[in-house]
Parts: sequence; structure tokens; C-alpha cells
Amino acid sequence: MSLNPSYLEYPHRSEGMDHAWYPYSNIMERPAITWPDGKKLALLVQPLLEYFPLEAVDKPFKAPGHMVTPYPDLRHYSSREYGTRVGYYRFLDAFAKHGIKATVAMNAAIASRYPSIAKDTIAGGHEIIAHSTDMNGLQYGGMSEDDERALIADALTDLEAVTGSKPAGWRSVAQTHSFGTLDLLAEHGVRYTCDWVNDDLPYAMNTKSGPLAALPVNHELSDRQILVVCQQSAESYVEQIKDAALWLLEEADKTGAGRMLTLTLTPYIAGLPYRIDALEGLLDWLSAQDGVWSATGSEIVKAAGLS
Repeated sequence: MSLNPSYLEYPHRSEGMDHAWYPYSNIMERPAITWPDGKKLALLVQPLLEYFPLEAVDKPFKAPGHMVTPYPDLRHYSSREYGTRVGYYRFLDAFAKHGIKATVAMNAAIASRYPSIAKDTIAGGHEIIAHSTDMNGLQYGGMSEDDERALIADALTDLEAVTGSKPAGWRSVAQTHSFGTLDLLAEHGVRYTCDWVNDDLPYAMNTKSGPLAALPVNHELSDRQILVVCQQSAESYVEQIKDAALWLLEEADKTGAGRMLTLTLTPYIAGLPYRIDALEGLLDWLSAQDGVWSATGSEIVKAAGLS
């Protein structure tokens, strides 16, 4: 029995993606993005400042880094707190020493509970973007639109109350979305998201509430992935980031088009005393490269013509 030809007819079939948030685009064929002062590589340094409640929510899953042993999991809870008490301040010192402008993804609970951290971040010339309410603030398919809208509003409002300005950017917990997240972010005035990992350049996304920029953040190069999940050394982490930067710089040289590299840094991981020296050396190396431009997320979005 042959297949009826009608089974192969799809009224919505089209070239490219299976959604309407952005069209397919080959990085080698799209119009070039150039960075200020002829720089070749935009460097987005993104520390994660996260508050882990003692009691983890596991619907639909526990966020990476959450409590893992039976409640109360004080060992993991206090190790996460090491990041806000010690590790993050090592980051701030390193950024100041090497002229790095960071874009800090901050849970609203961090700003509310420890406003001095938010104020020290701003005083250092860094940008703060929203990273949900806390590490129980997941966004996912099946979440009600009203609940997600309220979560986004609470995170933005609480951060603005402490910092004095509404965050321009958003990074979801575990970089997860529902099918409505992009629309809701744009509805609340967010200008860019750091949740998609499919490029080496910023690009425009379409939402029901207008355009939204995507700044690519590749989780394969995060300190958590390399140092914790893959159990590699700090020296191996540094080598891999350098390899990525050198490749992107060479590619930018050949094509005449800029590239972008994001460093996701976790204070209770890379801020430990036996790893911070390696991170300091990496930042020193990156800042010494003529083609590298250290910039905040908002600066990158503007330079890419997406603001």
C-alpha cells in the first residue's frame, strides 16, 4: 500500500527553524558586525550571583548547583554562600586590576538580602542583569503564563528597588524558557537575553512585544561545566578559554567581521583560593590582546545595532 501524497503536505513548512523567534542565518553570510575602535572580539564576562534556598524546588527539576543531600543540606548551602562572602569579592578585585567590565547575572534575592553586594558591583562600573528571583525561580514549559509573568515582574522590581535602575538584560535559571518567556521578557521592557547558545554573535529575536536581542552564552565554556561537571583543572579551563579566544580572533581577522566570547563565572567555583590565580592569569592574558574589547551586555547590544 503506497502512502497517500497528502501525508507529505505541510501547510506551515518553511526553510529554517521550527519557530518564528528568528530566521536561520549562516554567520559567514550575514552582514558583518564591527566593534568599536576596530576591536575583533567582544568579551562578555558574566559572573552568576545566585541565592540557593535551603529547601530546593524540584519541579520540573532542581537548578544546577542546588542542594543535593537530605534537608537541611548545610554543606552545599554554605559552600554556595562562600561565593557571596568571599569568591565574588576576589572577582571584583580581579576585574578592577585588569580593566574588565562585567555583566553580573544576579538573583533578585541577592540584591534584597545583601544590598551591599549590588552597590559594590555598581561602584565597580559593572552592569547588573536579572537572573530570576532565586534559584527556585525556574521557567519551563507548562508553567502558567500568569506565574511566569509574576516571576519576571518580581525579579525586575526587586532589583530596581536596590540598584535604582531596571535591568536591561535577563539570564534565566539554568538558561531554561517556556514557550512564552521571550514574549514576557519583551513585555516587561527587557532588551536582551543571555539564554541562547547557538551563535558567536548577538542577533535579533522577534516577540509579540517587539524585538529582543540575544547575546550567546555557550554553557560548554562555563567554569561549572569545565571545572565541576568535567572535573578538569583550572589550568585546563584557562587553556580552553584561550583556545576559543584565539580561534575567534583569527576567524574575525579572516572574515573582517567581529566575534563574541562569553565567560560564565561562578564565585563559589572559580573564586576558590586554589583557582583564582588561574582566573587572574586568564583575565590578564585576555586584557593584553589588542583585538579584545571588554564590554557590558548593554554596550555589546548597542554596538551590534540591536538596541
